[in-house]
Amino acid sequence: MTGAPTGARATPRLAFGPSVQRGDRLLPEEAAVALSFNGTTQAVMMATPADLVDFGHGFALTEGIAGPGDILSVEVETLAKGHDVQVWLKPQAEARLAARRRTMSGPVGCGLCGIDSIDQALRDVPVVPPSPFRITPAEVMAAVAALPGQQRLHDATRAVHCAGFWNGRLALTREDVGRHNALDKLAGAMVRGGIAPQGAVLLTSRVSTDMVQKVAMLGAPMIIAVSAPTAEAVSLAEASGITLVALARPDRFEVFTHSDRLTTEETHVR
Repeated sequence: MTGAPTGARATPRLAFGPSVQRGDRLLPEEAAVALSFNGTTQAVMMATPADLVDFGHGFALTEGIAGPGDILSVEVETLAKGHDVQVWLKPQAEARLAARRRTMSGPVGCGLCGIDSIDQALRDVPVVPPSPFRITPAEVMAAVAALPGQQRLHDATRAVHCAGFWNGRLALTREDVGRHNALDKLAGAMVRGGIAPQGAVLLTSRVSTDMVQKVAMLGAPMIIAVSAPTAEAVSLAEASGITLVALARPDRFEVFTHSDRLTTEETHVR
């Protein structure tokens, strides 16, 4: 196979049906990615080995380790068995780094692996401040309809998640085998690109509390997800001032919190 997207690899397989056929299938790559801050490894995640500089910036932000102004540089070192994303912080960020105390080896899809206390799992996140951002129901459905054309890795493999950002158009997308990783990569790309978070984060995954926490840390006022949220995620979105749209399709969706940001809604879900 030629033209494989970054993060995919052709793998031999047998296809069984009316006949048995030999051939290749593109599958997403999965590598151990260490996230190191000022020389100390804070997390090891299984992730798609692409957009790793974005990953470093985004993980630092969404996990409350460092804001954009705290990061001096992000460098990626390729090792024999994976990659080390080395984030270098300004001295004033050291206290937050020590407070996190993460030493986690997390399988894909796990957003809380290695956290050593209930308080860390249920950490406080900032309330998203009021903003002029509003969106029409037609735009919500247009945002969802725009996603399939911007998921090259998913289209090739059918095995990864996507996180995107809509601010009147689909401004950016990032993909990964892990849903949390995809969101972190999106957040990092937004920070690096100077894209203000006044818009909607699009998710192809379910919405759990940790995904809402990350969006709150980014400061985006809306989540639009194709899958359902947990009840706790709805409660956290309500408390964080985030509009939560879920079960979204190109022709319908459901709103769970802060529906006042939908400009043509007649009833408000509170």
